Amino acid sequence: MPDKKIPAKLRKLVAERAFHRCEYCQSPASFAPGYFEVEHIYPISKGGQTVESNLAYACDGCNNPKSNKTASIDPVSGKLVPIFHPRNQNWNDHFAWSADSLQIGGISPIGRATIEALQLNRPPLVNLRRALFSIGIHPPSA
Repeated sequence: MPDKKIPAKLRKLVAERAFHRCEYCQSPASFAPGYFEVEHIYPISKGGQTVESNLAYACDGCNNPKSNKTASIDPVSGKLVPIFHPRNQNWNDHFAWSADSLQIGGISPIGRATIEALQLNRPPLVNLRRALFSIGIHPPSA
């Protein structure tokens, strides 16, 4: 459900900037079974502000496990690293699609930690990707 604390104009800007895709798992809002939300990348509970540079467009499946996390454990190094920040980092620097385009792979500690923390390869997402691939609209081009 939309956060009523974030003005409608700002919610629209964030959604359009993200091309109406989750900025974490890249799922398109038009095919999502749940809500998309404008979320605080750096949470309000940790001093984050409701400003354009701290907002991301996220499906509820990514936003719910993210909650107020800003860091997670890289499963390869075992070190605590920041979670992917859509405003400050480029998705392609941290993630890559598998050969069949169904799984997101982490190509950096941040990518790997984010995949684990947000469950970016959860079964419903993989099923959605398979269906979208079959009709030629996955993976995203941008």
